[in-house]
Amino acid sequence: MTVRAFDSIVIGSGPAGEGAAMKLAKAGQRVAVVEAHSQVGGGCTHWGTIPSKALRHSIQTLADYRRNPLFHHTLEQVEVQFPDLLRAADSVIDHQVRTRYRYYQRNRVELVFGHARFADEHNLDVIRPDGATERLRADAIVIATGSRPYHPPDVDFSHPRVLDSDSVLALKHTPRSMTIYGAGVIGCEYASIMSYLDVKVNLVDTRDRLLSFLDDEITDALSYHLREQGVVIRHDETYERVEPQDDGVVLHCRSGKRLKTDVLLWANGRSGNTRDLGLDNIGLEPNTRGQLEVNKSYQTALPHIYAAGDVAGPPALASASYDQGRFVGAHIANGACDWSLVDEFPTGIYTVPEISSVGRTERELTASQIPYEVAQAQFKTIARAQITGHTVGMLKILFHRDTLEILGIHCFGEQASEIIHIGQAIMSQAGEANSIQYFAETTFNYPTMAEAYRVAALNGLNRLF
Repeated sequence: MTVRAFDSIVIGSGPAGEGAAMKLAKAGQRVAVVEAHSQVGGGCTHWGTIPSKALRHSIQTLADYRRNPLFHHTLEQVEVQFPDLLRAADSVIDHQVRTRYRYYQRNRVELVFGHARFADEHNLDVIRPDGATERLRADAIVIATGSRPYHPPDVDFSHPRVLDSDSVLALKHTPRSMTIYGAGVIGCEYASIMSYLDVKVNLVDTRDRLLSFLDDEITDALSYHLREQGVVIRHDETYERVEPQDDGVVLHCRSGKRLKTDVLLWANGRSGNTRDLGLDNIGLEPNTRGQLEVNKSYQTALPHIYAAGDVAGPPALASASYDQGRFVGAHIANGACDWSLVDEFPTGIYTVPEISSVGRTERELTASQIPYEVAQAQFKTIARAQITGHTVGMLKILFHRDTLEILGIHCFGEQASEIIHIGQAIMSQAGEANSIQYFAETTFNYPTMAEAYRVAALNGLNRLF
C-alpha cells in the first residue's frame, strides 16, 4: 500500500479542524484534512449552527412581519411552512462551503474525503466513497470529528415521527404538535422556533428550571416568553419509554404523564464522533459519551495525538472549538503555545428573543460571598429598540460594589449575542480598566442598542449612593 506522508493530519473540517489546519498551514507545515462528509464545514455548517440559526433568523423575520402594522392587511396572504424556512438556509450553507474551500486551497491544505481509521499511532487508513483505501502518515494527528445527537438504545430513531436535531432539518411539513425531550440549548431554541409556526409544543425538562447555568432572572424571562408563545414546559420529568404510532408519538414519563404529539424531537445530549475511528488500535478509549480525555494542551494520552472541539467535551461551542483548534495548531507547530484560551467566553442561545451571557451569575457571586451590585437597562426604554419594535429584553451587568469591576454580563433580547461583545471586551481588560465606570463615561452612538450599556451603568452606579 502506498503511504502519503504529511507533517500533520486533521480529522474533521468543522470549526476545530479548520482552526487547527489553518494555523498549521500558516506555520509552513504540509497538512491534510480528512472529511467523512461529501463537503467541508462539518456538522456546524450542515446540521447544527448555520442551518438552525438561519432558521431562527427566518422565524424572527416572520415575527417582525406579523407585528408590523404596515403589513397587517396582507397577513392572510402569507402561509409559511417549515420546509420553506429551511430552504432559506440553503444559500447560506452553500456560501459557507464555497468560502471554506477557498481557505483550504489558498493555504495549500490537501482535502481527503473519506472515513479515517487509525492503523497505528502515526498512520491513518482512509476509506474513500468509492471503497478504495489509502494510507496517510503524519508526525501529529488532530481528532476534530465533532459530535452527533445522543441516541438512547431503547428509542427507535428509524421511525419517521421520532426526530433528533439533525433529522428535524429534513422535515417535509409543519407538524401540528411536537414534544421536545430535553430543555437544553437545542431544545429551547427549537421550542421557540416551532411555537412561532403555531405548532403546539411540549418542552420536557429533566431539571427543575430551564438552562440552569444561566442567570436566574434571564431563564425566568425565557420561561415567561416561551409560555406566552404557547409552549407548555414540564420540569423534572424523565422518560420511561417512547411509543411511536401511525398517527403520532407517545412519550411515557416516569411520573405517569403521557404526552402524545405528531412528532417527538429528542434533544437530550450529544455524543462525540469516535465510533469506528480505530481508537482501540492505538490504546485510546473514549468515555461513555464518546468524548476523549485531554490535558490543558488538548493532548490525549498519546502526546502527538490531540483532540479539539465537541469530541473533547464541553463547552461544545463552535466559537470555542475554532479557538481550540488554533491553539492545538500552534502547540504542534511550536512545541508550546505562548497564549492561552480565554476563561470568560460568551454563550449565545438563539431563542426568540436571543440570550447571551459572559462571566458569573448572581447565584455564583452570592455563593462566593462577593459583594456585588446589579446594573440594568430595560430594552423598552432604549430608543433604538422602540424604532425596531424589539422592546422585549434587558441588559444586566453585575459589578463589584467596592472596586466597580465587571463580574458578569447577561442579555436577553434581539441582538443579545452581538451586544454582549462590547461588555466582553471591557471585562477582558486588566486592573482598573475593567470597570463599570467606563460605560458611564463613554459616548455611544444614538440611537443604538449599545446605548443600553450607558443606561445600565448609570442605573447601577446610582444604587451605590
